[in-house]
Amino acid sequence: MRSLIIIAHGSRRQASNDEVRQLAEQVRRLPNLPYDHVDVAFLELAEPSIPDSLAACAARGATEIVAFPYFLAAGTHVAHDIPDLVEQFSQAHPAIEVRLTPHLGASTLLPQILVALAANP
Repeated sequence: MRSLIIIAHGSRRQASNDEVRQLAEQVRRLPNLPYDHVDVAFLELAEPSIPDSLAACAARGATEIVAFPYFLAAGTHVAHDIPDLVEQFSQAHPAIEVRLTPHLGASTLLPQILVALAANP
């Protein structure tokens, strides 16, 4: 079973956290989605935490987890904090393949998306 976790920073502002949850719901609705489950995780200030979300995927029987950092820049959280949490989980669950993707801001698609969104607000 394949799971996707969209990892965001988390905010004191509940509406911001809900935006991430809504994004996950939109991803779930995509046709031919190659994941059996799509969830969210927050680094801080919101739940579920990254460790809790990883554990929930494992409890559902995930054999592969793709962790996607929904961050625009590769600051400390992207460069160190998230990889460290994923590595801790991987060491505790060696039978589950966990792949940490590049963060959103590293996508080569982002410049095209930015221009498209600016042209059609």
